[in-house]
Amino acid sequence: MRVLCLTAIMVLFSCIDIIGQDTLKNEVISTAQRGEKKKWYDNFSIGGYVQVRYNRLFETNENLKCEQCDKSIGKNGGIIIRRGRIKISGYIHKRVFFYIQPDFASSTGTTLNILQLKDAFIDLSLDKKSEFRVRLGQSKIPFGFENMQSSQNRLPLDRNDGLNSALANERDLGAIFFWAPEEKRSLFTSLVRDNLKGSGDYGVFAFGVYNGQTANKPEQNNSLHIVTRFSYPIEIGEQIIEPGIQAYTGKYVLPAEQRTSTVKGAPGFEYTDQRVATSFVLYPKPFGIQAEYNWGKGPEYNPVSDSIETKSLNGGYITASMKIYGKKDWVFYPFARIQKYNGAKKHELDARRYEVREFEGGLEWQLNKYFELTASYVISKRRFEDSKLKNNLQSGNFMRLQAQLNF
Repeated sequence: MRVLCLTAIMVLFSCIDIIGQDTLKNEVISTAQRGEKKKWYDNFSIGGYVQVRYNRLFETNENLKCEQCDKSIGKNGGIIIRRGRIKISGYIHKRVFFYIQPDFASSTGTTLNILQLKDAFIDLSLDKKSEFRVRLGQSKIPFGFENMQSSQNRLPLDRNDGLNSALANERDLGAIFFWAPEEKRSLFTSLVRDNLKGSGDYGVFAFGVYNGQTANKPEQNNSLHIVTRFSYPIEIGEQIIEPGIQAYTGKYVLPAEQRTSTVKGAPGFEYTDQRVATSFVLYPKPFGIQAEYNWGKGPEYNPVSDSIETKSLNGGYITASMKIYGKKDWVFYPFARIQKYNGAKKHELDARRYEVREFEGGLEWQLNKYFELTASYVISKRRFEDSKLKNNLQSGNFMRLQAQLNF
């Protein structure tokens, strides 16, 4: 009897499942026949990437560090999840685009792999072709090419000190206007899609305002930063180049948690924060060059007077690369970068003073579009000084390894 009951129940559930499948199929066919529009959530896309990194092979000086680059460089650094990001985006209306990107690999300094918001913005199209857009929310501020370039696409494992010192995490809260002709927007998209290490679509022209204290930090004054950028990709035969120029100005306040209790400074620790930069990119078809340089002024620690003062700054880099196709789906990118920077990092303790001279050479090996390995060797000389680290000049070499999963 028990066997017969179980058999009857299984037959019943099978019938229900078949009826349910047929009903769902009929509903789909009926919806298509009625010509109903897709729901707004049908336009979502989800992707992301994860980076696992180790920086200490053949290390010659454990005291050589770089806080804004990668905190696991040097003493007590181990294997880390450098980034663990999920991108959620889509059109909720033909003129309203949204983008949200959390990172599961952020840190507080003592706790690793905490969830932190990176991007959260909407783009409002002002015309049918979306050539004119306004971006509202937290996003990358359009200053520099490498700053705009995703870490998922960049060849050197960290951004250069010269331009990245302008904006920690490259992001802030603001309102940015973008303009680009339809054909240039398509070209921006193809430079990423075709694996040419593009920066993405940040317009031919951009102009906007933002808080100036960087992402996930509260505003500290009543003065907004102003930024503008012009970057124009040009196709010349088989080659593509992209020259650009950008600038920003504002007032930056060094918050209490970013300075020692005894250090001296300007009233309210508020400082002029201004920069201008030039960019040039020759996309790797197959040889590529990427070069940028910036000049400006901002807060900087002075070890002689033990105070934070407004000082001039300058720095940049040049990266050479090749795109080489291997067997199966393999793609290789050998690269080499030379960089220098004389200035401060306003986001670090006491607006830490820096002098940087560095070479990084390596190889990115893409086994397929989902997985890649990068190995690079760094020869570095860095002076970084604040009220706790005085006369601190460190030199050394080390090898870096990274595995990246794309999804």
